[in-house]
Amino acid sequence: MEGLGLNPAFWRNRSVFVTGHTGFKGGWLSLWLARLGAKVHGYALEPPTAPSFFIEVQLESYLAASTIGDIRDIRAISEAMRYAKPSVVFHLAAQPLVRASYASPVDTFATNVLGTVNVLESARESHEVQAIVNVTTDKCYENKEWLWPYRETDNLGGHDPYSSSKACAEIATAAYRKSFMAGAGIHVATARAGNVIGGGDWAKDRLIPDFFRAADRGETLQIRSPNAVRPWQHVLEPLAGYLLLAEKLVIEGGPFAEAWNFAPEDPDAKPVSWIVDRLCASVSNGTWEPDVGSQPHEAALLKLDNSKAKANLGWLPRWSLPTALEKTIEWHRHWKAGESMADLTTRQIQGYQAA
Repeated sequence: MEGLGLNPAFWRNRSVFVTGHTGFKGGWLSLWLARLGAKVHGYALEPPTAPSFFIEVQLESYLAASTIGDIRDIRAISEAMRYAKPSVVFHLAAQPLVRASYASPVDTFATNVLGTVNVLESARESHEVQAIVNVTTDKCYENKEWLWPYRETDNLGGHDPYSSSKACAEIATAAYRKSFMAGAGIHVATARAGNVIGGGDWAKDRLIPDFFRAADRGETLQIRSPNAVRPWQHVLEPLAGYLLLAEKLVIEGGPFAEAWNFAPEDPDAKPVSWIVDRLCASVSNGTWEPDVGSQPHEAALLKLDNSKAKANLGWLPRWSLPTALEKTIEWHRHWKAGESMADLTTRQIQGYQAA
């Protein structure tokens, strides 16, 4: 753990509030926090898929509290936060899918913008919160389809409702930081991660879950944009960054209360076709073909610059993309075999810490 830069003693018995704990990324974070000894209070809607990471790892048994609620309901989330009395807040609850944002733009903006404001306002009313890590996305940048990775100082934007809503959430967070939080001694940072993969993701219209569903059914996967390039990384990579960032916010405060990219090294920014070709080579029944139908706009090229996190946080990517794919396949195979997914997930976390 020391190799990661994390301090286990910092998290032991610390009250932590995680929104979105029933989702894929929030579930992994919540289990890791619980294994570090934190008292984790989760707040989220019911698990968004069936199966779900939350159910398969029996996550609720590891938490101090699990509240089912909507971040658009400020009274409910304020009450949950008052009960939790958290020192640290991780905000991950969101409508996280580009294609779903085209189908439900109003809900996407309400959840991702006003929901974020509700979380910040609830934390502002708390007398215990010291640090907030608001998890947004790599898609919050104004994507100019250029070859260079985006830095934290580049312009925000968004062509689709999802990307735009996350850029708005970044702006709202910055306004709260400057207007309210800094003066109250609450240090707020935003975290922008690349495309995360890992076991326990069953979301619709997401590459890895779609691949496994098709392979398990013996179907050929239709790929919308095989040449689209994304910064792929295992889910544990950005989560390690969030944990390290939260420690820095509590201990050192202001200098870390800003935006941070958590992304793989440049060679791991690969086309979609590269990913599915390697999955097909490792998974029986895995086949794919291009989807020639009409598709809504999605960016063709996206890379993030991780130099700030490496230089100022001491964060480094630890698993290469082939290793991340191997761990994702391992998780799915063990799940299909009916094994304990809490045990396997814990072993993968421990393996990452020792990498």
